[in-house]
Amino acid sequence: MKYRESEETYLETILVLKKKLSIVRSVDVATELNYSRPSVSRAVNLLLKKEYITIGKNGEINFTEAGYDRANEVQERHSVMTQVFIDLGASKEVAEENACRVEHVITKDLFEILKNSIKK
Repeated sequence: MKYRESEETYLETILVLKKKLSIVRSVDVATELNYSRPSVSRAVNLLLKKEYITIGKNGEINFTEAGYDRANEVQERHSVMTQVFIDLGASKEVAEENACRVEHVITKDLFEILKNSIKK
C-alpha cells in the first residue's frame, strides 16, 4: 500500500507542478513535497520503470500517455473527495487533508457513487 500511495502522490504532484512551471525536474518535486532528493529519486525511478514518465536530457520529467491518464485519475479523486467533504460541512483545509488520505484507499465503485452524488 505504501508504494501505491507514494506513486499517486508523486504523479499528482508532477501534474500540479506542470500546470505551474514550464519545466518540472525532480528537485521541484522534492521542494513541493518537502521530501529528500534521494526519496524523490527513488520514486522517479519507480515511475520510470512503470513507464508513467520519461526524463529528458535536461532532467525534465514528462508524462507518458499512461502516466498522464493515471495522474489525472488521481487528481480527479482528490478533487471529488475534497468537494464531498466540503459539501458535508468540512472546512476547505480539513477537506483537503482528509481527501489526501481517503483518495488512496477508496474503491472505484464507491468513488463513482460519490462522484455521481456531487453531480446531482
